[in-house]
Amino acid sequence: MLKNSKTLLLGLLSAIFFSAFIYLDHFGFNYKVLNSLLALLAFFMFLYIPKRAVLVAGFFVGLFWFYWIGYSFKYNGVGYLEPFITLAFGVIYMLFFAPLALSQKAYIRAIMLFGLSFFAPMDFNWLILELPLVDSYFSLQKYSFVLLLLAMSLLIDIKDKKLKPLALIPIILAININEPKQLDAPLNIKLIQTDISQDQKWQQENFAKILGEVLHKIDEAVEDGYDVVVFPESALPLFLNEQKILQNRLKELSFHISIVIGSLYKEDGLNYNVTYAFEDGEEFVAKKMVLVPFGEYIPLPSFLKKPVNDYFFAGASDFKTALTPSDITIKGVKFRSAICYEASRDEIYKDNPEFVLAISNNAWFSPSIEPTLQKLLISFFARKYNSTVYHSANYKGTGVIK
Repeated sequence: MLKNSKTLLLGLLSAIFFSAFIYLDHFGFNYKVLNSLLALLAFFMFLYIPKRAVLVAGFFVGLFWFYWIGYSFKYNGVGYLEPFITLAFGVIYMLFFAPLALSQKAYIRAIMLFGLSFFAPMDFNWLILELPLVDSYFSLQKYSFVLLLLAMSLLIDIKDKKLKPLALIPIILAININEPKQLDAPLNIKLIQTDISQDQKWQQENFAKILGEVLHKIDEAVEDGYDVVVFPESALPLFLNEQKILQNRLKELSFHISIVIGSLYKEDGLNYNVTYAFEDGEEFVAKKMVLVPFGEYIPLPSFLKKPVNDYFFAGASDFKTALTPSDITIKGVKFRSAICYEASRDEIYKDNPEFVLAISNNAWFSPSIEPTLQKLLISFFARKYNSTVYHSANYKGTGVIK
């Protein structure tokens, strides 16, 4: 009994150390020293805890990071699945970390952890093993992760106490000394944050109010002298390209201010989640390239896709994608377009764009830590690729992310 309690406690502590930076940031506590120490403790624990404790740690990491994913199912009429989805993510990440339980040797676990950092279950990449370093003193590059795993391995493997300080050398080498400066776009950008609940957003009777607020925010931005106003994903909850009167109204307003806004787009019978940009009476459409697994597409064999989509998602996961990233040029400045999940994917940062315009609808997961985790992930990619991200979100998450 005592042994089982110790296993549970060590696994739980490992998960807490690995996840604490998210919750600290969520509640406004962001200290590089503390984040650095917690990251080192988390890596150390994963290398040395007993084999069974690894499974416990993986399960709780899945819960601490992704308990909120099941929230969205109630909007598809299958809210009863929420606790099962939460438990499923616990099991998925228990299995994700399970290879570490095959060995008790620290250096073998270090190699396994490094290997796992290249793997994303179901193509969902939101558990990045280096993410605890995002607001620490350490670099976010892979070499830093390797050096820190090496240091944690050496702490115990070096038997001679006089030589143990050698483990500090990799830690020192992993410190981020010459982080490049991310630039600010040479435009006065107004980022709009809305707070429309998901169950109200798509109700037809609410559209007049939503549209009125959008037009009001555009007028305010014009009066305040902004160059561009950016609205969240699906800020206009309809197929905008089928609403010619509204399109023409936005084109007229774009002679006064550039407008970036999320909506839907229908083409050849296919549905797209897109960003619309209006400037000087012209319209540009940036289609989403990377869809959310089990949200906008079903990552299953073809014979399972339709029944799963129809039963669990009410046929909603049927969006199509662009083949390449889209760029939007606003007043001569080029921005890479990213819609929600895309802003946390390597594909969008191809060619190291200086500036990214990201739009999100986080109301699917209200209330939860999801906007905080999303912000940390976007910050990870922004720093990795030396980009500045201008993010407009519904619910929470709006801001300039570096």
